[in-house]
Amino acid sequence: MKYRFVILSTLLLSGCQLTGDAQNTDIATKKTPVAATPVKATPTVSATKKQPTPATPTVLSPQMQEDVWQRISMQLSLPVPNNSAIRQYRNWYLKYPNHIATVAERATPFLHLIVEKVEARNMPLEIALLPIVESSFDQFAYSHGRAAGLWQFVPATGERFGLEQNWWYDGRRDVAKATDAALDYLEYLNGMFDGNWLHAIAAYNSGEGRVARAIRNNEKRGKPTDFWHLDLPKETSSYVPKLIALGDVIRHKDKYGLEVPAIANKPALALVEPNIQMDLALAANYAGLSVSELQSLNPAYNHWATAPAGPTHLLLPIDKVDRFNTELAKNNNQGLRVERYYVQSGDSLSEIAAHYNTTVKVLQRANQLSTTRIRVGQPLMIPVSLKDESQYTLSAPQRLAALQAAERDGYKRTHTVRKGDSFWTIARRYDVDYRQLAKWNGMSPRDTLSIGQKLVVWDKNDNAKRVRTITYQIRQGDSLSSIAQRYNVSVSDLVKWNQLRKNAYIQPGQRLTLHIDISRSSGS
Repeated sequence: MKYRFVILSTLLLSGCQLTGDAQNTDIATKKTPVAATPVKATPTVSATKKQPTPATPTVLSPQMQEDVWQRISMQLSLPVPNNSAIRQYRNWYLKYPNHIATVAERATPFLHLIVEKVEARNMPLEIALLPIVESSFDQFAYSHGRAAGLWQFVPATGERFGLEQNWWYDGRRDVAKATDAALDYLEYLNGMFDGNWLHAIAAYNSGEGRVARAIRNNEKRGKPTDFWHLDLPKETSSYVPKLIALGDVIRHKDKYGLEVPAIANKPALALVEPNIQMDLALAANYAGLSVSELQSLNPAYNHWATAPAGPTHLLLPIDKVDRFNTELAKNNNQGLRVERYYVQSGDSLSEIAAHYNTTVKVLQRANQLSTTRIRVGQPLMIPVSLKDESQYTLSAPQRLAALQAAERDGYKRTHTVRKGDSFWTIARRYDVDYRQLAKWNGMSPRDTLSIGQKLVVWDKNDNAKRVRTITYQIRQGDSLSSIAQRYNVSVSDLVKWNQLRKNAYIQPGQRLTLHIDISRSSGS
C-alpha cells in the first residue's frame, strides 16, 4: 500500500510540473497546450560545429599590386595641406594630363627599380616621384645650371656622392648609381634637419645651407620654422608643393578623373657586369637590342663604349640577360674591336686619338705607354667602334648635333671658338644673350669652351639673313684697312671678330673671320 502511494505521489508531482510548463506556453503563445498537440522536433546545431562566416576580402600589400603607381600610392605619407600652392599645382597636373602620360612612358623601364630602392631605406614614397619634378623622367635631361640626369645632380654634388664624370662616362645619368647617390643625399639631409622630410626635400633643390639659414632667420624673428613659413627662393618654394600635389593626384586619380598609364609592378631591368670595356654596338648585338635601345637604358655612356677604366656595367631588360651572358661567353668575353696602326711621320698621340674618336689615355693604356712620345713605324693597338659615331644616335655628340640642328627663330650662324673666347665675349660679338647662347649649344654658361669647338648662334636681327660668315686668307700686300674696304666692313669689326690689337701686324697665310652683309659687299 505504501508502495502504491509513493508511485501515485510521484505521478501527481510530475503531472503538476508538466501542466505548469504547458500553462506558461499557452500564456506566451495563445496556442493549444503542448501536451495536447504533438510537436515536430526541430533539428539543433551541435555545440561543437560553428556556423560559416562571410569571407573577408584579401587586402593586397603594396608590393603585391599589379600597377607600380598603386604600390606608390598606398605608401605616400607626406601631409597634403589645403593651401593655394598645392591647389595651383594639382590643377596644373589635371589641366595637362599628357604630361603624366609622357612621364609614365619614360618612367616605365626605371620606376620599379627606383621604388624598390626607396622602400629598402624606409623613405617616404614621394621620393620615388622626385624624378618627375626634377627631370620629367628624361634620363638625358641637362639644365643650364649644369644639372644632369633623372635626379639632376650638378657636377660638384655628383662628385661628392661618388658619381664619376669624364669623357667616357657621366655617373649623373647612370640611373642605378645616381638613384643610390640621390637617396644617400636625401638621407643625409633628413638627418641634418632632424627627420623633417619637407626641409630635406627643399634642401635637395636649393642646398642645405640656404634652408638652414632660412630656419635660423625664422627662429631669430620668433616665426614658425616649418617649410610653409620659410623664406626660400621661388623655385624651392614651388618645388615641395609641386611634389606633394603630384602625389595627391596620383593617389586620387580616380577621384580627379586622371588617367595614369599603368606600369607593371615587377622588375624590368637587371644590372650585368662584364668587367671589360664594351663597344655599345657589340653589347647591343649580344643582348638582341638596337644600339639606341641599349643607350636609352644606359645614358651615362657618352660615346661608343663603356669607360676603359670602368664603370663597365649595363642595365639590360631582364629577358635579355641570359642571351647577353651566353653571347659574351661564346665570343671569349670580347668587348671591343682592336685595330693595329703604324705611326707615321708627323703623327702625335692626340691626333691619332682624335682621328679614332678616343682619348690619349685610352691609347696609353691599350699600349702600356707611360708618356705621349711615339716614334715613326711604332705599332699601336687602337680600340675602335664597330660603327661610325653617327650611328650611336643617343651618344653625347649626336645629342649635341641634334640640338644644334634644331630650327629656331632667326638666322643660324656657326662660330668657331678661339683662344680667349667665352660665352660672354661671343654673345657680345653677336649681340645675343649669353645664357641663350649656352642653351642653343646644350651647355651651361659656366662650361669651359675648347679651342676649335663649333657653336651655333641664332641671330634674330632683321638683317641677319643677309649676313654670311667667311674665312679670309691674307694675301701678300693685304692690310686690315684694305680687307675692311674690300668687304665693306670696319677695321674695328675685323679687330673685334678676330681678337686682334688695333695696330696688329698681319702676314700672308693668316686666316681671318669676317661677318659680311652680302647685299653691301663688293668683295671678291
